[in-house]
Amino acid sequence: MTVLGAVLPGAGYLWTRRRLGWLVLLPFLAAAGLAAYYFADVQHAAELAFDPARLRVTAVVLGVGYVVWAFTVVTTYAMARPPGMNRLEKSLGVLVVTLLCILVAVPAVKSVRISTSQADFVATVFDDEQTQTIPTGVTEEDPWAGQDRVNVLLLGGDGGVGRTGIRTDTMILLSMDTQTGKSVMFSLPRNMMNAQFPEDSPLHDVFPYGFSGEGDPGTWMLNAVYKTVPELYPGILGKSENEGADAIKQAVAGSLGTNVDYYLLINLMGFQQLVDAIGGVTVNVNEPVAINGNTDLGIPPTGYIEPGPDQHLDGFHALWFSRGRWGSDDYERMLRQRCMVDAIIDEADPLNVLRRYEDLAKAGEEILRTDIPRKLMPAFVDLALKVKEKKVKSVAFVSSDKFFSGDPDFTWMQSVVAKALGPKQGGRKDDPGTAVKTEDACGYHPEA
Repeated sequence: MTVLGAVLPGAGYLWTRRRLGWLVLLPFLAAAGLAAYYFADVQHAAELAFDPARLRVTAVVLGVGYVVWAFTVVTTYAMARPPGMNRLEKSLGVLVVTLLCILVAVPAVKSVRISTSQADFVATVFDDEQTQTIPTGVTEEDPWAGQDRVNVLLLGGDGGVGRTGIRTDTMILLSMDTQTGKSVMFSLPRNMMNAQFPEDSPLHDVFPYGFSGEGDPGTWMLNAVYKTVPELYPGILGKSENEGADAIKQAVAGSLGTNVDYYLLINLMGFQQLVDAIGGVTVNVNEPVAINGNTDLGIPPTGYIEPGPDQHLDGFHALWFSRGRWGSDDYERMLRQRCMVDAIIDEADPLNVLRRYEDLAKAGEEILRTDIPRKLMPAFVDLALKVKEKKVKSVAFVSSDKFFSGDPDFTWMQSVVAKALGPKQGGRKDDPGTAVKTEDACGYHPEA
């Protein structure tokens, strides 16, 4: 009877307290049906996961539900235990019921904490930031506004995500096919000059020949757009909660000849927390990667990440694998960053994410910023599952006979993007000068 009461709360009352039994049993059956509705379908689960109000209600319901369940188990045992039990039998019965309540309390408390953490994370990061460059005509029923692809600009910069005066040293455009999940990543070097703006943008009127001007050349590299444009021309694109993001989105769109729908900014100084939260990452290291050090100032590294296949890195070493510059150029660093993205995707299996979710959510609150609307997150979750099933293709614009960051051939760059996103024509492969295929760069092939 006690076991039945534990599996179906209130069922144990039906033999002795029928009305009370139904009063307890029916709400639990309704809750079970509601849980099945949300968790049997990814879309419904995602809708719940990105609604802070419903998440907080869920946390309360879970807490109250556990208390009621524990009460029914204890009282069912008290009513159903056979008369005439000796002290040892009573003690064993109490011990079993207590252990049962403790065992169920662990997942119940974990569920409450995950619900609360997710509510705080969503409310903090996906706060419907208003920018001038997000797509129009987007609805929950048509999240991609009829487009075949959605493009998200992944940015990495040092400094708090709420600051506008940061440099985006990592810039990767992720283009995803909304039907199949087939995706392409385009990595751009931070020192690319003369970034172009779309012809219909007010920034094109200011920079008709590309992002350039007098003074320090570093002020006019691609990684300075996020910081420099709002400083020189505040409000040029209209009212926005992140003018820097609007500017860099348009710079990438104009340079690559494609649209940029949304952005996601990660604070690289907090990147260490994120990697630690997922338990580290595994990458191939083909040559020593410096930790600390400044080539310009002649300050040597304090250590190195040594070469080797399948190196498991914690957050600290993953950060330096992604950003170490001593003895390597921006292009090598850019490729390592792309490999790091692959490594993080590999670690993001559902079980690992669930086990470490509270740490991940806390890290995300502090290091992420985006203009992706909260209402579209269920659609993005569904798309992300498709993307994870496919092999992500990569194109990295590195120094070659076709590409020079000091004076890029944007017509050629745009043709590369068009080829990568369009169907193969005549079975021809991309020109070897397009970029290094990062699938090769991420393998283990140390120099002899």
